[in-house]
Amino acid sequence: MIDIKLDDPISSIKGVGLKTQQAINKLGVFTCQDLLFYLPRKYDDFSNITDINKIIPGNVTLKAKITNLTTRRSRSGLSITEGIAVDQTGSVRLIWFNQIYRQASINPNETYYISGSYKLTKTKFSIINPSIETIKEVTISNARIVPIYRESKNVSSGQLRKIIIDIIPLVKNLKETLPQSIIDGMGLLKINQAVQNIHYPKSFVDIEKAQERFQFEELFPILLANELSKEALASQNSLKVAFNLDLARQFVEKLPFTLTNDQRRVIWQIYIDMQKNKPMNRLVEGDVGSGKTVVAVMSAVMAQSSGFKVAFMAPTELLAQQHAKTIYNLLKPLGLEKSLILLTGSQKSKVKNNAIKLANKINNSFVVGTHSLLTSGVDWHNLALIIIDEQHRFGVDQRMILQRKAGHLPHFLSITATPIPRSLALTIFNDLNLSRLETMPKNRKEIISQFVYPSNFNIFLNDLKAELNKGRQIYIVCPYIHQKNKMDKQAAEYVYQYYSSQLFKEYQVGLLHGQLTADLQQKIMSKFVSNKIQILVATTIIEVGVDVANASVMVINGPERFGLAQLHQLRGRVGRGEYSSYCYLIVNDSRNILPRLRQFILINDGFKLSELDLRTRGPGEIYGKLQHGKNISFQLTLDNQQLINKTLQGVKLFFNNKENMLKYPELDQRVKEAQRITNLN
Repeated sequence: MIDIKLDDPISSIKGVGLKTQQAINKLGVFTCQDLLFYLPRKYDDFSNITDINKIIPGNVTLKAKITNLTTRRSRSGLSITEGIAVDQTGSVRLIWFNQIYRQASINPNETYYISGSYKLTKTKFSIINPSIETIKEVTISNARIVPIYRESKNVSSGQLRKIIIDIIPLVKNLKETLPQSIIDGMGLLKINQAVQNIHYPKSFVDIEKAQERFQFEELFPILLANELSKEALASQNSLKVAFNLDLARQFVEKLPFTLTNDQRRVIWQIYIDMQKNKPMNRLVEGDVGSGKTVVAVMSAVMAQSSGFKVAFMAPTELLAQQHAKTIYNLLKPLGLEKSLILLTGSQKSKVKNNAIKLANKINNSFVVGTHSLLTSGVDWHNLALIIIDEQHRFGVDQRMILQRKAGHLPHFLSITATPIPRSLALTIFNDLNLSRLETMPKNRKEIISQFVYPSNFNIFLNDLKAELNKGRQIYIVCPYIHQKNKMDKQAAEYVYQYYSSQLFKEYQVGLLHGQLTADLQQKIMSKFVSNKIQILVATTIIEVGVDVANASVMVINGPERFGLAQLHQLRGRVGRGEYSSYCYLIVNDSRNILPRLRQFILINDGFKLSELDLRTRGPGEIYGKLQHGKNISFQLTLDNQQLINKTLQGVKLFFNNKENMLKYPELDQRVKEAQRITNLN
């Protein structure tokens, strides 16, 4: 029996000194319970003990004695310890690098379990850096399925295994986090069994069952949160928006372009939703240029025709101003342009007060701004529709504000250019109705994407100068702000200095990043919009930005640091006007280009790229991993439809059994966190 508790710091564990504690802390592990939930990332199978005369290249485990130990140093100073493993069937060479202690610690008369990789080195087959344990010990790294953990600089998987086995008895003290009815009904392992099996499995079936428990537990609160959101919305009332066929026809006829079939389909879905007295909760996703704004405005004018207000919220003031201009041009042919009101935090008091008065005076006003609209003096009692652009987090607090101000919940329409894989959208956002604009307008030009290597860098510079000489503008995106060392050439500050002082001294170069004040960011971006800045060096702060039709080039430094969906968002900053546009990915060596980046060059479809992103980098790259208060290392297995269906059955069982959430405080906390993070919850 061990004399430590789950919430004790890891320094309480025997053998964990200050250096090891600090190394483990860097992994996000601080307590014994954290360590129990620090799950393996993979496993090596050393469970089958093989006679030496039957071993083949790969992972092997032997039961043998070790003789003929010698240690020498290579010319480079590397210590090399060699020995011979011997059993009744034969012998094989063992090699350890920089493990000089092996010679003194190994007893030639002792029998050991020996596990390692058997492979060809130069002209001989050997087992390289094998782990060894005497057959008298409870094995940790030999003769078993061995867990491999994510490591930090000063702590290895072997060390973590030794530390975790000392506290495994604590699993009996773990509190169950799921209702027993769900565990029994879904055939899941109890939490203590799952933790025991994930670290020290007897078979791969043990691992699969443990992983299923953890993956179920990761997905369950999200789907439960969505179901609770659906119930909450179903209990609310909203204003009915009548369908006006003549207005819809008039809007379409006055457009300077033809709607795509996707736009027509999505608009009709929205019209059907808004005719009900229950709040619409719809997400419209589509690539940059697919026509989301037109869909939103066509939805808005229908609400206006019923005499109701519309609120349009953008993530930044600059984007709100840009939307106001676009919306004005769409409303003008209908004679509704005077109903449009721009309301932002930076407006002078007199302008703002006049805007609020006008918004209140016009019953069917169309108010454009940021989230500050909610706390303005606008009377929202007549609000029927709220449109949220590029914001996936319109949470409970904002809804409560609206409900208090309006006396009801308006219809919600969220539009995004972030490509979300269908499996992710239908799982994480399954409380929303999902619409997709997959067809691009016929006049939309494809952006030409290509790599820039050191060997063709001068050609690349000439291409940039050619665009600048045509009067075009350029974005240069960097993965971070400050240099990490003197050799670092990807930092925004370095790139800004290099381009402004050496490469393009004759042009105005700007620097934009998140550490600047909001006012300064606004001023710099406004200068770029007005072409007072020709080259804008920035971080991904411009990922969701204004529509600068004159910008024809996107340059991305360190593209390997970004997910494909994010790269596609950045690429979408250009190609928004009539000019041919280009996206350049700067890489150091053509031989080291990641396969997914090659796919990015070839594929211009954001949805296809998002699906590829999901397979290669996981859903955390798209929506940000949910924090559960435990270091669960799995990400949602969203291509596992069987798991998703099983979790949905678990949610249904939870409601059928009328479980009380307050009986499960940890689950309650996770559900609230899921509601905070997922879209429109």
